[in-house]
Amino acid sequence: MKIAAPSVACLALGLSACVVGPDYRQPKIAVPADFTGAKDAGIAETDAGADLPVWWRQFSDPVLDRLITQALAQNLDVLTAASKISQAREQELINGAAGLPSVSAMGTAVRIHSNSNPFAQLFGGGSGGAPGASGSGSGTSGSGTSGGSMGSGSGAVSATPAPGPGGSNIKLYSLGFDATWEIDFFGGVTRNVESAEAKTEAAIWTLRDTEVTLTAEVARDYFALREAQGRIAITNAELAGQRETLAVSSAKAMTGFVSYLDVNQASAQEAETAALIPPLEAEVRVNIDAIAVLIGHTPEEVTAEITGGGAAPPVPAALPVGLPSDLLRRRPDVREAERNLASATAQVGYAMSQLYPKFDIIGLASFTSNSLTNLLESKNFTGGGIGLINWPIFTAGRLQAVVRQNEDIEDQAYFAYKASILKALQDSEDALARYAADRRRLIDLNRQVTAANGAVTIARQQYNAGLTDFLNVLTTQGTLLRAEDAVLQAQVAVATDLVSLYKALGGGWTDAIPAATGPSEAENAS
Repeated sequence: MKIAAPSVACLALGLSACVVGPDYRQPKIAVPADFTGAKDAGIAETDAGADLPVWWRQFSDPVLDRLITQALAQNLDVLTAASKISQAREQELINGAAGLPSVSAMGTAVRIHSNSNPFAQLFGGGSGGAPGASGSGSGTSGSGTSGGSMGSGSGAVSATPAPGPGGSNIKLYSLGFDATWEIDFFGGVTRNVESAEAKTEAAIWTLRDTEVTLTAEVARDYFALREAQGRIAITNAELAGQRETLAVSSAKAMTGFVSYLDVNQASAQEAETAALIPPLEAEVRVNIDAIAVLIGHTPEEVTAEITGGGAAPPVPAALPVGLPSDLLRRRPDVREAERNLASATAQVGYAMSQLYPKFDIIGLASFTSNSLTNLLESKNFTGGGIGLINWPIFTAGRLQAVVRQNEDIEDQAYFAYKASILKALQDSEDALARYAADRRRLIDLNRQVTAANGAVTIARQQYNAGLTDFLNVLTTQGTLLRAEDAVLQAQVAVATDLVSLYKALGGGWTDAIPAATGPSEAENAS
């Protein structure tokens, strides 16, 4: 997104300061009036029954509430993002300091002793300096500039003969100050500060996006854990029924009512069902480990709290879908992209300011004496001031290339901002579509479980009465197991779809920013 820069340079001398470069305005990007999938999912877009910042409370699961609370306080990615906010704020101070005067001080104390005859003669000692002979001299220290700053000093020396032929002592004390100030006529510092402030705000939204992702990941892993635990419970319940059937068929085979074919079939089905449990137990372990990492603990510290089985999460009664335009306000990644665009726009202005003259004011002051007792007297004071101008007349196109380079970066930031909006709309529509489909699927699966339960009851009764063969029992039991397992998975899928929807809508962040702790604080806290 190219924004036209001023075509006429502001003259610095005799004019008030001006800020070159484009002024940022948030782009207006059109979004649909409503979500297409909301009606299919049976959700009113004006529903406000759930609080987006703490959407997980809608599932009414105290364990989930505790896990997410711990994760928001202790997750390492969240703490890292908080530390980056602090880093960005320090950069604001660094950039702003460039527009203020810089003052430095320097003090020196020199004492030189020499027994050299030529050196002593230079300062009045003579070749055979008799006791009581004295000499004096004066000298000045140089002054110079380096890197836009300047230091100064002037000195007087005192030379007195030391005991012994040709001896001499030289003393010099100096205290100097210099100050430099680059006047921000063309707004380079102002644009740099604007960029840093936008980067700080982007870092805040990065933290909030991290929180959104974190809460969604904790919920997904928790639901996956409960799904695996629930499937184990269903499998164990069905396994108990199959073992009961195996006992019945074994008793009948021993009395000759049925062949051992029924026994072998019942035994094979029981073994097949039992084999389903070990992979599910491994899935439980994997999800516990994942949750532990997300909340910043070792697996052993969270195993006791979440090892016990739990029911499938209920579906909240109301969902705060809202309007697509709300995504521009709620989605942290969209807000982060917009702030990055603002920062990139300010950097274009900063690059343009480098094309114009720089004005520096330098002030110098020093006290110099051969005695500390009178160092700060007015007669030992030296002061001065310098004005400098630096205008890059020819740089072989380097500065112009930097401006164009930053304009390209601004374009990329605009494209990223627009892409984040499109991605937010896609995420929301996808989550709504999956939620609607899984709800319809769950209704059909519940009907299947009801029918399968009735079929198993009838088949067992008929088999026990000798009215049907064992194949019907095996078939109906297998159908029931698969149907109950599918229902549980569908229930968790609906809950997971809701997690995806809450994340797509930008739920799960608050205005609070956790304090970033260093290694020592983190160790003490643990």
